[in-house]
Amino acid sequence: MKKVTIYSTQTCHFCHMAKDFFKEKNIAFEDFDVGVDTVKRQEMVQKSGQMGVPVIIIDDQIIVGFNKPKIVELLGITE
Repeated sequence: MKKVTIYSTQTCHFCHMAKDFFKEKNIAFEDFDVGVDTVKRQEMVQKSGQMGVPVIIIDDQIIVGFNKPKIVELLGITE
């Protein structure tokens, strides 16, 4: 199973879409709310070079935004 991490905020529509997609596909993921966790926010920026959310990491592959085709490809699942 691939390791999935998402850096998100409570008010981010695309973050909710990504998490709903993972739940729908029974994909386990670790979620960090960078709106309140400044340490994880710094970690996200260091890894991705981005302040925008969501930042999704699948194993060692970084996706900025809810790029569903790329997520499906990296997870090896069907949409």
